[in-house]
Amino acid sequence: MKWLFLIAAIIAEVGATMSLRASDGMRKKSWIGAIAAGYVLAFVFISLSLDRGMALGVAYGIWAATGVALTALLARVIFREPLTALMSAGILLIAPGVLLVELGASAH
Repeated sequence: MKWLFLIAAIIAEVGATMSLRASDGMRKKSWIGAIAAGYVLAFVFISLSLDRGMALGVAYGIWAATGVALTALLARVIFREPLTALMSAGILLIAPGVLLVELGASAH
């Protein structure tokens, strides 16, 4: 269950961040509710994940790294923002990094 809460936290945070971009610097007021709800839900879900026993370093590392990667990919698709070869390499390096954090926590 802790993993489902972590996934929900990632989805909520990425959704809020994409809504923040869609709001055009908060000039489009209709997005404010989605932004606020997404960030609140992200923290609720990460808290639930931690409450279910996930280590803080693992939860935060996966949440942050996955959020960065998904946001960059979605920004490319939805907003046509640049995704350079160097950015792509960074995204590809996130997966092994997250795996090493999880393996390190499991080995303890």
